[in-house]
Amino acid sequence: MATRVRGLSEGDVQGIREGVAAGRRPKVVFTESAGQIAGQLGQVVRLTDPAESDEWVVVRFGRDELPFSPADLLVAPRGAVAAARKKAAPSPPQAPPRPEPEFVIDKPPPARRPSPPLPSGQSGTVTDSPAASPAASPAASPAPPAPRKAARAPKPKPPPGLTVTLAYTEGEWTVAAAQGSKTLAKPYVIKPVEAMRMVSLVDVPGVQEAVEQILAVERAEAEQEAERLRAQLAEIESRLAELRDAG
Repeated sequence: MATRVRGLSEGDVQGIREGVAAGRRPKVVFTESAGQIAGQLGQVVRLTDPAESDEWVVVRFGRDELPFSPADLLVAPRGAVAAARKKAAPSPPQAPPRPEPEFVIDKPPPARRPSPPLPSGQSGTVTDSPAASPAASPAASPAPPAPRKAARAPKPKPPPGLTVTLAYTEGEWTVAAAQGSKTLAKPYVIKPVEAMRMVSLVDVPGVQEAVEQILAVERAEAEQEAERLRAQLAEIESRLAELRDAG
């Protein structure tokens, strides 16, 4: 008469509870009361409240996590895990045994079996042969060509830097432009008002002060020149009036 396995004891449950709390997954073996999976290995992932259900030990088996009662489980012995892995590992395919020649001593030839009838319209000869005919191997299909990587578009080359130069030399304001080493515009003369408008775009107090000083000097020189010209004009008008009176 077969004896029924008791399942997990209180000590086993306490050890499993401590292992789960430490982040481990204790190994267990399913008993006969677990059904068709008896003798298989599982991993305890958590313990629920025994007051809510008799099946409060959650075991991971394959890809599933199922609840079991303590009577359905046993603590896996140390060698059970290695044996289960070895059993689960697929054995390499073995070549079929080659037929050995049959040696006959003073043995009458076997009776020839009658050939089975062939379908109408076909003819042929059926022979008995102890060796099995080799199976035709399927033709190896050519490997598909490896997909070609899409060529990356060339990265656009950034244009060379643009340089615009505003200069003041010998009483004249000039502007020049160049892009990289290429000259776009040679220095040409602009009006002081245009130069002041361009400088106002540069929010740098030192630059604006320098331009204002230059303009102040030019203004003073222009006023002096105007005074000189007005004095010359007055002298010429006086001589012209004398010449008119003398005539």
